[in-house]
Amino acid sequence: MIRPTSPAGAARPTGRVSTTPPAGAAGQKTIFRLDEKEEERKRKDREKELAKEAERQRRDAAREAHRKKQENYQARQRAQEEASHSQHYQSAPAPEPAEKQVRLSESIVVSELANVLGKTPIEVVTKLISLGTMASINQRIDFEVSSIVCQEFGCKAVLAEEDQAAQEAEKPSDPTKQVARPPVVTVMGHVDHGKTSLLDAIRESKVAEGEHGGITQHIGAYQVKLAGGQIITFLDTPGHEAFTAMRAHGAKVTDCAVLVVAADDGVMPQTEEAINHAQAAGVPIIVAINKIDKPGANPDRVKQQLSKLGLQPEEWGGKTICVGVSATKRLNLQQLLEMIVLQSEILELKADPTMPARGVIIDSRLDKGRGPVATVLIQDGTLKGSDIFVAGTAYGRVRALLDDMGRKVKDAGPGTPVNVMGFDSVAEVATTFSVVDSEATARDLVAKRLARRKIQRTAQAQHVSLEDLFAKVKEGAIRELKVIIKADTHGSVTALSDALGKVTNEEVMVQVIHGGVGAITETDVMFAAASDAIIVGFHVRPTPQVQKLAGQEKVDIRLYSIIYEAVEEVEAAIKGMLAPKFQEVVFGHAEVRQAFSVPKIGRIAGSYVLDGKIIRNGDARVIRDGVEVYSGKIASLRRFKEDAREVLSGFECGIGLERFSDIKEKDIIEVFKRQEVGRD
Repeated sequence: MIRPTSPAGAARPTGRVSTTPPAGAAGQKTIFRLDEKEEERKRKDREKELAKEAERQRRDAAREAHRKKQENYQARQRAQEEASHSQHYQSAPAPEPAEKQVRLSESIVVSELANVLGKTPIEVVTKLISLGTMASINQRIDFEVSSIVCQEFGCKAVLAEEDQAAQEAEKPSDPTKQVARPPVVTVMGHVDHGKTSLLDAIRESKVAEGEHGGITQHIGAYQVKLAGGQIITFLDTPGHEAFTAMRAHGAKVTDCAVLVVAADDGVMPQTEEAINHAQAAGVPIIVAINKIDKPGANPDRVKQQLSKLGLQPEEWGGKTICVGVSATKRLNLQQLLEMIVLQSEILELKADPTMPARGVIIDSRLDKGRGPVATVLIQDGTLKGSDIFVAGTAYGRVRALLDDMGRKVKDAGPGTPVNVMGFDSVAEVATTFSVVDSEATARDLVAKRLARRKIQRTAQAQHVSLEDLFAKVKEGAIRELKVIIKADTHGSVTALSDALGKVTNEEVMVQVIHGGVGAITETDVMFAAASDAIIVGFHVRPTPQVQKLAGQEKVDIRLYSIIYEAVEEVEAAIKGMLAPKFQEVVFGHAEVRQAFSVPKIGRIAGSYVLDGKIIRNGDARVIRDGVEVYSGKIASLRRFKEDAREVLSGFECGIGLERFSDIKEKDIIEVFKRQEVGRD
């Protein structure tokens, strides 16, 4: 029997029908349901994020609106306050802040100025550099510079009372009353090259005959009047040491320097030192080539040597005036004087003769019959009898005036040297001489200067040294390291100069201002003190007196036996990486009185112990004419025939040195040891 179909033509199921779908269809529907749930979850998450973002934007907008509302409110408040303030104080001007005043002395140390201003020393040094003044923390600056610094920091500098009195005593001259004054010329050069003989020929006198050994022992000041009416003042010194001492004390005395060079000897070491001193002082140099009448004279060789030292003669295209002269034959003296007058006309030297006298002490002495006497070079004004004066810490009243020929004079004008009697004490050389209005002013001024000097000694300025070089470079207080080189040979001086000249960087430059052969002398120490330089010694030694002077003048002396050690130490000082410092402790010195040979032992130095003691097996060096010729160990030490462990001062002994037999009489044997010391 056929089953009926549905209207759609499908077979109608019969009996019980199962509603369970097939396995494949059920799995597909389950997957669809999971995808829909995931989409629904993501949709809800997006709606939440959008709601959070909308809420965040709403809060930001509310905060911005509140901020703008606050700003507008504050602006309205300020406008109202300003309007009320201007209305209330419309008739009364705004008071200016009171300017702070600080009392300063005529000169002050940079660190002290910083304390007065309430600033750090580095701030003051930086301000000085910006003003064009290179000064270290321990350097002194004058009142003019310190007052400008005070103005930069918003303060007004007021001169202290004692310096006000000094300033009144040293008022500047009136330019409208100035007239031409004689030039002041310093005669310099090597010993026995004819400095005083040349001056003697110009003055037509016999100065040198009155000096010990025919060599100038004292500073002399003389005037020479030419046929045309011009007057020249000459300074004859014992050497350029006095010239350096004056410059070290800040006395600007010389207008021109005449360098005397012997035509037969040529340029000597002391000639080079004289050139360096004059160039460091910044004065023009006129060269007088003396002794051209001698058979061995060679002026061209002298000019060639001068050219190597930076003094190019005019006839060779340079700027240095060179005149060949003869002091004994009186040759070309007039030409030399004309060149000096020409140089003075170029300098346009002027002074005011109407003002109270002011000058500088050239020389001073204690005369048995006359008391304290000083040679004064008048620079401004006119000095008269009975004038009351002050010179450093000395004062007095003029009792008599004597010219360079010993004749009494009534007064002395600008550019005139005169011997003054009437001092209460011996005045210091290179100090300023000033006329004051009363004796009470003079006494008060001297008392205050003495008190100030006592304070200055406690805060004495330090010169540059390798230990503090790096710190000064970092502070900006130093841009140049000046070096004086002394060595045993010219080759060593040249090698050291070339090597140290290459030691430079972007912060500091090394400049060799002088190099010489021989021992380190007191002149070198004074030159270093005046130029703020260090001394580098190569195979040379300073005497105990020189070492003492270096300690007093705070000059750093460095001694080396190997060139690269000197170069490395200077480089390390610039970079601030100095190695540990080794200090020599000297036990004593012995002088060789006789040298003799002992069989199987060798050469023995029969010596006399000058100071300290000589110890066996100690380090020793042999110094001959200030130059080190040996450095090693003491091999043997005997007192008579017995071995000795040490020999004290005042006794004789025999000294044997390891691997050294070239012992000569007058040699100095120095015994020492090296020990490490800490650096500050």
